[in-house]
Amino acid sequence: MKTLAHQLVDKLWKRVGIPYQQFSSNLVKNSMDLIFEAAKVGNVEFLIILARSYPELILRQDEDKRSIFHIAILYRQESVFNLIFEIGADKDTLASYVTSKTKENMLHLAGKLPDLDPLNIVSGAALQMQRELLWFKEIEKIVPQSYVNRRNSEGLTPKEIFIKTHAHLEKDGEKWMKDTTNYCLIVATLVATVIFAAVLTVPGGNNQETGTRIDFRNNWFIIYFISDAISLCSCSTSIIIFLSILTSRYIEEDFLKSLPLKLVFGLATLFISMVGMMVAFIATSFLVFSSAGGWVPFVVITLASIPIALFVWLHLTRWVDTFLSAYKSRFLFRPYKHRLFLVQDADWGIDMKYKSNKKQGKLLEVKG
Repeated sequence: MKTLAHQLVDKLWKRVGIPYQQFSSNLVKNSMDLIFEAAKVGNVEFLIILARSYPELILRQDEDKRSIFHIAILYRQESVFNLIFEIGADKDTLASYVTSKTKENMLHLAGKLPDLDPLNIVSGAALQMQRELLWFKEIEKIVPQSYVNRRNSEGLTPKEIFIKTHAHLEKDGEKWMKDTTNYCLIVATLVATVIFAAVLTVPGGNNQETGTRIDFRNNWFIIYFISDAISLCSCSTSIIIFLSILTSRYIEEDFLKSLPLKLVFGLATLFISMVGMMVAFIATSFLVFSSAGGWVPFVVITLASIPIALFVWLHLTRWVDTFLSAYKSRFLFRPYKHRLFLVQDADWGIDMKYKSNKKQGKLLEVKG
């Protein structure tokens, strides 16, 4: 359905289109509302279809002198904003735009807290704070250096706006991270206690003559010992990680990379320790019932798999969100190649292509 919708937009746009040489200002004026609305909701495919026909549309401004990239920043639409990496030297021109009413540049807009919908892309206030910091850091690289500390009509710099509007989110992020860590720390402590006690009470008993384990050469005994060791080591690691989260400074830089990474590793090691504990329990059941045989060990395996499956089902979403925020966020802003202006339209006689050397100026040549 999405592909068909894009094809429909392409056909309709060609219907209302006119030769590039006769491109009228009226058509530009009537199309701008659609373009800014598409940037607001993140409909990047719609923008690409229009920009391929009339590339100058992507440089247009609204009544407040904001481009579609300013709108994308304000509403946190990274798919639309990533188009800025494809327009060459025009990127510097767009980055210098300042709104007419509030005298704000792109970095001022990145410092503002968006509506709830863009924030709800990720779960948890700490991960939302991380995404906001990623936006601010990325825009900081694009705007001219003189704009970083430039003040708006209210006398505020972009950094001051960010601190002011994100103060509540930062506190919520700290609370969310501490609550999550405390719950996981309790579970990790209980698992460590159980595993440590299991190591001291190895099943099978000792040989009265030699003093060695009766089941020392049994494969299930080896599995039991290895799984116990893995579980105890990973559980101890998760406790150390969770303690480091609790003692963190909770400054902005911690939310950007350190805290999400620690939470990912903490949850992963906790899961490994629980799996190791269940495997040790299964191995013990086979050691105890190996002589009797029958269906008892298989019932134990089934029962032991229930808490593991339940843990994965209940915590998988949070772990995946945290993992994506910690690792995939580095690819949130990336330039795409040849999405916008690599097209040749025989109907309108427009030939658009990239220049080989980006330093020579604009990436776009239009010949009609």
